[in-house]
Amino acid sequence: MSSAPRSLGEKLTALMARARPGTSRRHTTRSLSADVEALPDSSVSLSRTAIGNLANGTQDNPTTDTVIALCKALGDVPPAHLLPHDSYDDLEALQAFEDPAVRQALVLLNRFGDGLPGVLRLLALLEGLPEGELRNVIADLKRRRDDLGLKPIPRNDPVERPKGRRRRTAEEAAAYAAKALEGL
Repeated sequence: MSSAPRSLGEKLTALMARARPGTSRRHTTRSLSADVEALPDSSVSLSRTAIGNLANGTQDNPTTDTVIALCKALGDVPPAHLLPHDSYDDLEALQAFEDPAVRQALVLLNRFGDGLPGVLRLLALLEGLPEGELRNVIADLKRRRDDLGLKPIPRNDPVERPKGRRRRTAEEAAAYAAKALEGL
């Protein structure tokens, strides 16, 4: 039987107890309030009392904007971490999963199916090898793939890059502006 998920207040208190980004000091309600206020492009304002209420559990239903601002001020913590579910208690896993390279690695690992234990053993064997030795192992694996007649692996980065925001055409922009003005 699993334990009850940690509450937003417990998680916020634990995050505040960690060292602040760039310092060795921990957050206080006052410093966290100031860091939230200093966030660029954020309209969220949190008093130290409001932060204290969230941390001690007397207020446990903040807005989405408040959660996002707190997480940014706490060092870009994934907002899901503050959700009250035991799946979101593992902060390191959430932070790793936000990395696109980690997500791509999980997709690749998932393709191995029953061969996954062997892949994990291979990764464990590679851990700690000096950079030069890793390059040698990679070169040996490439030669072995060639010997077996397998397709070469492309050298480019397999991680998808986010695309830029699509710009509206002049017609779409005019229609959008007209629709927005109708409500005035």
